[in-house]
Amino acid sequence: MHLLELAGICKTYRLGNTEIRALDNISLSIGEGEFVAITGPSGSGKSTLMHIMGCVDTPTSGKQFFRGRDVSGLGSGAVSGLRLRQFGFVFQQFYLLGSLTAYENVELPMIEAGVGRRERKRRVQELLEAVGMSARAKHRPGQLSGGEQQRVAIARALSNNPSVIFADEPTGELDSAAGRKVLDLLMDVNRRYGKTLVIVSHDPQVTSVAGRVIRLLDGRLSPDVR
Repeated sequence: MHLLELAGICKTYRLGNTEIRALDNISLSIGEGEFVAITGPSGSGKSTLMHIMGCVDTPTSGKQFFRGRDVSGLGSGAVSGLRLRQFGFVFQQFYLLGSLTAYENVELPMIEAGVGRRERKRRVQELLEAVGMSARAKHRPGQLSGGEQQRVAIARALSNNPSVIFADEPTGELDSAAGRKVLDLLMDVNRRYGKTLVIVSHDPQVTSVAGRVIRLLDGRLSPDVR
């Protein structure tokens, strides 16, 4: 059984009288523990594809499955629960809450999932140590470098022990040295914890180390895939 599976996924938008097809008949599957990179030119549909796989967006047509379960017709509450507990997200812009400390940012998804205080404390401390940020736990995002903020974001993505980590251009706002450290950390998450890792990226560092590369062109799968 595949962990993630898409069958005939299409996504269209209307811009005035014009229909824009962001994804065109995408069928693919991703296995447990895989490290997959999604790449392609700007506007090719990379982020749209990731958002549909992560149940952030819904397709116009087609089916999507998680561990064999058809999630296409689930209600909003069930989809939110799936996203909260099974998927972790890392974004280019970090999206840490500026009013919260690093500790509190990592803790927040656990509060939303109803995890008890004692267990939250244990897991936050463990995760911040794992990403090398335990000494900065009381610092707010504005007191952290870009690379440090992304490390906190990775810890936050892991907070509810998800099955899949989705990362959208996670090195895009970082210099090459900081970007390499973040990539190494994500690879460690994939190897040490066995998390399925799906990264959308233009960064050749990412595509060179991924186990599989999915290339998109004009919303379609490119034949240039390994």
